[in-house]
Amino acid sequence: MTTELPVLAPPEVAHRGRGAVLVLLAALFFGMSGALGKSAMHAGMSPEQVATARIGLAGLVLLAGTALVQPKRLRVRRGDWPVLVAYGLLGVAGVQLMYFVSAGRLPVGIAILMEFISPVLIALWVRCVRKVRLPRAMWAGIALAMLGLALIAQVWQGLRLDGIGLLAGLGAALCSASYFLLGERAVADQDPLGLTTWGMVIGAIAVSVVAPPWTLPWQVIAAEARLGPWHPPVWLLLLALVLISTVFAYLAGISALRYLPASVASVLGLVEPVYTTAVAWALLGETLSWVQAAGAAVLLGGALLVQLNSRAVTAAERPQRTAKE
Repeated sequence: MTTELPVLAPPEVAHRGRGAVLVLLAALFFGMSGALGKSAMHAGMSPEQVATARIGLAGLVLLAGTALVQPKRLRVRRGDWPVLVAYGLLGVAGVQLMYFVSAGRLPVGIAILMEFISPVLIALWVRCVRKVRLPRAMWAGIALAMLGLALIAQVWQGLRLDGIGLLAGLGAALCSASYFLLGERAVADQDPLGLTTWGMVIGAIAVSVVAPPWTLPWQVIAAEARLGPWHPPVWLLLLALVLISTVFAYLAGISALRYLPASVASVLGLVEPVYTTAVAWALLGETLSWVQAAGAAVLLGGALLVQLNSRAVTAAERPQRTAKE
């Protein structure tokens, strides 16, 4: 009975305010990636090249830093590699590639909102694959999220938004769902920092196949970009994308889980689309119509409803897992 106390109520949980600040910082850092990446794309880089620069450099930074400071966290058992590879391919490379393709063709705010359908997809996976009955409130959340997506895409007007951009956004949502499902399994046996580092390295290898580093347009990287009233060089945008929106963002998100349970942290993380849309409005001049803004609110409300009922699903899954064991 006492063995579960450190898991359910670790000493660090007392500092919930610190955890909330870290989650909000992570969401802010992640939310800046759309504007930074899109400015680099406007300067002449492709979405694949931006993803290669972001994941590749972030992988190098994390691998070097972890190897120097906490090398033990990089140890991986042979049996854990399949899940770790899938995590890197889908949860890191897939998410970033699909997101940047979507952000390159759609307003950044819509691209990130598409990715936030992932809680709905996870709920459907739990019901259809794991055969766990979902609360009615969760089905209501799924319906609201789908309604919000329809409002954002304005389906009654024949999908005026770019079709490839919408498909890429759905792909990002699928990969994001894989990120959580695979991460949930992997983190049980792998240190979170080691998991993030190896996931980033594997993701870097994957995106390098799509856009090899030696094909990066160095003349574009040295050129000026436009970011609101500023005209920074593209390499500076990429540096901020790597350090702030990737390395710092992931580390802040991981550190937050020392002080907050995942269910609470994921709900707070829903502020990321708000940050993303605000940054895109301030720096790129992108705005949503009132219908799309209403759809965004409905989608986030549905995703929030799904997240708030996730604890009931976890409780429902526990007897099944115990029976299997």
